[in-house]
Amino acid sequence: MSATSNLKKMIASEENMTATREDLLTKVPEVTLVFWIIKIAATTLGETGGDAVSMSMNLGYLVATGIFAAIFIAAVAAQIYAKRFHPFWYWSTIVATTTVGTTMADFADRSLGIGYAGGTMLLFALLMGSLLIWYRTLGSVSVDTVSSPKAEMFYWVTIMFSQTLGTALGDWSADTAGLGYSGGALLFGALLALVAAAYYWTSISHTVLFWTAFILTRPLGAVVGDLLDKPVAAGGLALSRYSASAALLVFMIACILIFPQRAAKRSH
Repeated sequence: MSATSNLKKMIASEENMTATREDLLTKVPEVTLVFWIIKIAATTLGETGGDAVSMSMNLGYLVATGIFAAIFIAAVAAQIYAKRFHPFWYWSTIVATTTVGTTMADFADRSLGIGYAGGTMLLFALLMGSLLIWYRTLGSVSVDTVSSPKAEMFYWVTIMFSQTLGTALGDWSADTAGLGYSGGALLFGALLALVAAAYYWTSISHTVLFWTAFILTRPLGAVVGDLLDKPVAAGGLALSRYSASAALLVFMIACILIFPQRAAKRSH
């Protein structure tokens, strides 16, 4: 009996070590309330930061997109090659996706002349295509399966498209649809509340609800960012893009330091 007991303990120990190694491969955070608070702050920072470079620095959308695209590629590469979950590095990569998404959407909507409606439809098609290819390749688009370089690549490309779509959608609702920045914020805030209600009180797939919420946080951040830095005559608060970006960055860092985040458990 003693030998059998020792063998069982050894097997259990090896299984625990294997589970620990697998958990270390998961480099995305657990989805909690703090996750969504930081995500909204990051998307708002992407709007104010992207506008600061493209507009306040007068670099234009194309040059700004090139700068942020280079940062995005470098951040994703570092995130993929990292050995474990790093909260600051993860959120830096998220911010990189939001800034490149902001300038890319503005370039498509304004410089290419396809308008907010055209940009929104194009980016929606790209996002759905990314999710479809990801699902067909790996069998799942759930975040708790993001534990391999291939899955991470799909994850970050999908996020980049969702951030870009969100920018176009936010601008479309605020400007073309006539809701204004505060009206747009109320609209997307209400939609997020409905998604949260569906999470707790319906049987809708949590993976579908996650990506729906993830997409909706971006237009919310876009209209809140515009609300902060646009002129008063245009319905904004006329705050400096630099000061607004700095305040949002400080808020994000404080959240990360005060509320420790864990890596999401890997799906088996």
